[in-house]
Amino acid sequence: MTRYAPSPTGFMHIGGLYQALVAKKMANQTDGVFFVRIEDTDQKREIENGVTDIINSLKNYGIEPDEGMQDEENSVGEYGPYKQSMRKEIYQAYAKDLLAKGLAYPCFCTPEDLEQIRSNQEKAKERTGYFGKWTKCRNMPLEMAYDKIKNGESYIIRLKSPGNPDKKIKHKDAIKGSVDMPENDQDIVIIKSDGLPTYHFAHAIDDHLMGTNLVIRGDEWLPSVPLHLQLFYVLGFKTPKYAHIAPLMKTEDGGKRKLSKRKDPEAAVSFYKEEGIPKQSVKEYLMNIANSNFEMWRKQNPEKALEEFVFDLKKMGVSRSAF
Repeated sequence: MTRYAPSPTGFMHIGGLYQALVAKKMANQTDGVFFVRIEDTDQKREIENGVTDIINSLKNYGIEPDEGMQDEENSVGEYGPYKQSMRKEIYQAYAKDLLAKGLAYPCFCTPEDLEQIRSNQEKAKERTGYFGKWTKCRNMPLEMAYDKIKNGESYIIRLKSPGNPDKKIKHKDAIKGSVDMPENDQDIVIIKSDGLPTYHFAHAIDDHLMGTNLVIRGDEWLPSVPLHLQLFYVLGFKTPKYAHIAPLMKTEDGGKRKLSKRKDPEAAVSFYKEEGIPKQSVKEYLMNIANSNFEMWRKQNPEKALEEFVFDLKKMGVSRSAF
């Protein structure tokens, strides 16, 4: 079970199409299911018809989901809703369970409080964040927290992290191989003041409930692996496999940089239609980037459909690819 889980906060990026193509290919050749989940908890940045643009772009390239969102409001499949803003009560139920178990707590810190904590950490030349001795609300008596909530004070819910940064986790990524990282000790926000979850909390719950067992995503999320594995642990869930894809890069002035939504017109999926570039050519090019042996396979099999190529995550490049 693989998924593509974009946020409807801008135009469809070619890197998103790349991820979706890989996820769909892996699902198809293992008799699995590929679904689309819309992660729209950051509603301030959401654009009008963002979901429709994502779904139409995928369908235009023949990357149709087996389950998930079909347009702005409708979906197919038995594990919905497939839109996170419609799953608020689910996340709150899990947050309530963590609170009851002492694995989470309400935090009443204001932006000014958090800025003061950061300032003090910088003065002490310590790393920044909400952890350890810097957690102002972690050990607040329950009666005091209850009174604050009853009095209408604004609050968020934080994870009570059991992590120790002096210990390491050993993670085996499906693309990058073995990676060692310190455990997470940050008491991250899991439910925001508007009642909606953060990405970290929501994705763990959704991937568990929707049966995702292979998460294919950009390698900018690799540093979050210790946190995400910890969330699966405290929630009592089995962890999925992770496969972190190197981002598409652009060569510029003798160096490389990430393909930018702001600077590069070719970052938009719509660019290729406007330029008259055939859809199949775009998919073939992306597959050529994805697997090093695809070019030779295509030369040997010029008449075969792309779907007949046997894709292998282990043959994906660990370093960033020039686009």
